[in-house]
Amino acid sequence: MFTFIGIIVGVVAVIVGYVMHGGQMGVLIQVNEFVILGGAGFGIFLGSNGMAVLQQTIKALTGLMKPPPAKQDYVDLLKMMYQLFTVARKEGLLGLEKHVENPEESEIVKKFPSFMANHHAVHFFCDTMKVILTGAVGPHDLAEMMELDLEVAHAEEIVPSEALQNVADAMPAVGIVAAVLGIIITMGKIGGEPSAIGHSVGASLAGTFFGIFAGYIVVGPMARSVGNRVKASGQYLTCIRYALFSFARGESPITCVEFARRNIDPSVRPGFTELEKAVKEKDAA
Repeated sequence: MFTFIGIIVGVVAVIVGYVMHGGQMGVLIQVNEFVILGGAGFGIFLGSNGMAVLQQTIKALTGLMKPPPAKQDYVDLLKMMYQLFTVARKEGLLGLEKHVENPEESEIVKKFPSFMANHHAVHFFCDTMKVILTGAVGPHDLAEMMELDLEVAHAEEIVPSEALQNVADAMPAVGIVAAVLGIIITMGKIGGEPSAIGHSVGASLAGTFFGIFAGYIVVGPMARSVGNRVKASGQYLTCIRYALFSFARGESPITCVEFARRNIDPSVRPGFTELEKAVKEKDAA
């Protein structure tokens, strides 16, 4: 959400400053420049990445409207894992089978909608738990398996950010191309009316302006925000990874979630006392 708010603030500030300096908005309305810049930018994106990445990027941009995992989301995640690990300690590993086979029907898992809404996290947790239930994979092999899963997921999720950044880097050059084309047209008007020549030069410079503007004020921030969202999503999954690794080693439920808690970024990390209190409240319930 704040990505688009920031872009709007940047656009408004530039326009207001331009008008305050005596600029005329009509000069900036150059449809032909928009066609060159928009078409070239879209062509660069599509030619470099393909339709599949375009769809993935649209999904990533719409996902920016949702907030990243907050402290309460991590508290819910840690509580859920604590309760499941406690079930395993009391009933054995077979007691977890019904919870990981159908998490949407689990009396424990379905109480935490923030976790259920993260489909990748649900699959990662349940698939890894199924591997643990088989008893055929040792803790260190399991850790390597989870690390491989997260690396592959990160490589896929970061593609939209890199694709957008590629376009952002190219847009100033596209603006120069638009300006050069405008100058070529202007050269054909030499000897004509000075006002017509001035208008043509202004249109050419508008192309350069919009290329730089689009690259640094619009597309660049979107690329950065998508990358930050991928980082936040990766941290959420890494939190699960450390808890599962600790569980596979036979640690107690509270130790498992403490390993996971220490991995969380300090800005959204719940305190030890805060988590302990939340866990006891659930136990009492």
